[in-house]
Amino acid sequence: MMLTREVSFDLKDGRKAILRNPRNEDIPGLLDYLVRSAGESDFIMRYPEECAKYTAEGEAKWVEGNNSDENAAVLVCEVDGKIAGNCSIHRNPMMKVRHRGAIAIALLQEFWGQGIGTAMFREMEHIAKSWGDTTQLELEFVEGNARARGLYEKMGFRIVGVRPDAYRFKDGSLHNEYIMMKKLPKE
Repeated sequence: MMLTREVSFDLKDGRKAILRNPRNEDIPGLLDYLVRSAGESDFIMRYPEECAKYTAEGEAKWVEGNNSDENAAVLVCEVDGKIAGNCSIHRNPMMKVRHRGAIAIALLQEFWGQGIGTAMFREMEHIAKSWGDTTQLELEFVEGNARARGLYEKMGFRIVGVRPDAYRFKDGSLHNEYIMMKKLPKE
């Protein structure tokens, strides 16, 4: 079971934030967050109208599935009682690739630049180290997402590959997806 510790920290503007596992009572906020975050950035995989397929029942299964998966951890960031963002780390249970942790992160725009992303990365790295056999973290970002790239590089990730034309926006433009990796220090 991959329930994690709760981590409290102060945002740059002085508000308090908590990183924790999602709970069933978060489901309305999670559904709202999915739609809002998809509408605030072209760099998230889905468009807002694609979020209609997400239901309270489906989210409840998602919460339960992630909270009970020994190879995954999902955290939400709560600020003033609302979901500001979420992040996840997953590893493949297959022995040959089990050493790799895949990370995803997204925040509502109003919380950008408050230190949440940095706190999320620190906690995901803590989780990866607690697994004992994870030696590298991996993620992807879409061409043009300079804010995300800056955070990822600050956290020690470097570009190791590219998927050309991996994203097609509504205007028809194609955008590369960059693959980044960070080696975890041996302890």
